[in-house]
Amino acid sequence: MIYSAGHSGEDAGASQAPGEESASATPALDLHQRILTIDAHNDSIVAYIRRGNIGLGGETGPGRRSKAGAIAFLRQYIYPLDEGIQVDIPKMRQGGLDAGFFAIDATRPRGNHLLYAMDGLGYFLREVEEHGDDIVVARKAADIVRAKKEGKLAALLAIENSNALEQSLNVLPLLYKLGLRVMTLTHSCRAWAGDGCEVEGGGGLTGFGRDLVTLMNELGMLVDISHLNEPGFWDAVEHSRAPLVASHSCCRALCDHPRNLKDDQLKALGEKGGVVSLTFVPFFVDDENPSLDRFLDHVDHAVQHAGIDHVGLGSDFDGGGTLLDDATAYPSITAGLVNRGYSAADTAAIMGGNLLRLLEETIG
Repeated sequence: MIYSAGHSGEDAGASQAPGEESASATPALDLHQRILTIDAHNDSIVAYIRRGNIGLGGETGPGRRSKAGAIAFLRQYIYPLDEGIQVDIPKMRQGGLDAGFFAIDATRPRGNHLLYAMDGLGYFLREVEEHGDDIVVARKAADIVRAKKEGKLAALLAIENSNALEQSLNVLPLLYKLGLRVMTLTHSCRAWAGDGCEVEGGGGLTGFGRDLVTLMNELGMLVDISHLNEPGFWDAVEHSRAPLVASHSCCRALCDHPRNLKDDQLKALGEKGGVVSLTFVPFFVDDENPSLDRFLDHVDHAVQHAGIDHVGLGSDFDGGGTLLDDATAYPSITAGLVNRGYSAADTAAIMGGNLLRLLEETIG
């Protein structure tokens, strides 16, 4: 099994000279089946609930409406029910997705951020328990590797927007005990921790935001800087003692959107030991012609500026990541990387090895 150049001396021999137009699908698919694929961001938990309390195994039906909780009440259902999910156990297995960061975006439920997050975590943990033969919650990086060897999938618990803490750092250790390992400091709007990328004239991290980064470092959590504005990004780089992740962002030089990272940010993230996980949101990839090929341009650009050891994937499936259909599509990325001349080891690094290394260095 190949994780990256740093995790295996094995080489599948699937590399191809740069500039060649195509490669056999068979070697690329064989490589994909032998590497570890990790996705740094999906919004599937809330999507399961809002689509009718769909199960991790794809279970649907009117009988599941009784599982509704705070998220269903505060956000309401999305119709048609029981369809439209991009990530579940069958799709993960079909696409060779070994592990995913399952995030709960706690931005919208003003006054109920913590309740909303807890409701989502409770729903998902129950689903994981009911599907324990297929999936586990990873609390350490080694849990992902172990799950892969045992034929299981792994989920990392994440919260998007630290407003879920309701301005109390005392809440975070409790969430950590439940299994939370990743937190996005803000969304694109203003948060208690700092300003998001769409706040005009925004400032950097607040005192609460800096204290939060410190506590996350102490607990062994991964600090996510996607959605932060530039002053906040640089504050996080300076203040964090541990590497950072941009869980679902692309390259500003190729698509001028405030959610994307500039070249100096990519460079700083790499120098910090972090990972930029490139996202499948079409209007972050290209504002005129988003495509898989254009997404791979972002991979090339990120590798050039952050370094080959600091690039990964962050689909944003079930939250806007519609460039690819669903989790069954990951082999097309592996094939695309092989076609562009990436070696087996470098392909494995981008597909998941870099995120595995980052998790080893942050959550343990």
